[in-house]
Amino acid sequence: MPVKRKLGRPTDQRIAMLRAMTTFLLESGKIQTTFTRAKEVSRVAEKMITLGKKNTIAARRQASITVTKPDVLKKLFDEIAPGYEQRNGGYTRITRIGQRRGDAAEMAVLELVK
Repeated sequence: MPVKRKLGRPTDQRIAMLRAMTTFLLESGKIQTTFTRAKEVSRVAEKMITLGKKNTIAARRQASITVTKPDVLKKLFDEIAPGYEQRNGGYTRITRIGQRRGDAAEMAVLELVK
């Protein structure tokens, strides 16, 4: 999982955070986070949905590295990915929602496109 931004964390913590956020996005369909994190999670989630569209054993094994919950992995391959068969990328949408009160970080909502 190549990472473009460091997000102020050591490599192992950053990868764990991206895995958790990607899993939660696929589980709930929408997350609220900082804009830079949303951009990174979007990259990972798009790759997972592309793997889901392949629907092979190898793709499932590759996706299981990133998606941490077995029920979310099943949902990815059975429900989410088939809905994007006609779409070639652009599975997520990032909407800016303003600044956070405490530290004025740019906040965003990351959601799966219907």
